Amino acid sequence: MAHQVHTYTELRQKIHNDLRLQHPEWVQPNGESPICDSYEARLIEELDSFRRTGSSEFVAAIQRTLQQANVNPFIRHSSIE
Repeated sequence: MAHQVHTYTELRQKIHNDLRLQHPEWVQPNGESPICDSYEARLIEELDSFRRTGSSEFVAAIQRTLQQANVNPFIRHSSIE
């Protein structure tokens, strides 16, 4: 069973973590990841714009952005409980 996200903050944290888990090659030895940071920033911009307007396109925007980043926030990783 996938971890359920109940709040916007949890969704942001899950995306942050999943980007790094699913793309470890993007994470530099010092732990920084400009690529992950860039995808996160783009996603947050879209999420915020749809959240402010209450648009029904909110879920579609999330899915589009995640697909562009090749991220699946619903994959359960053995290292995450």
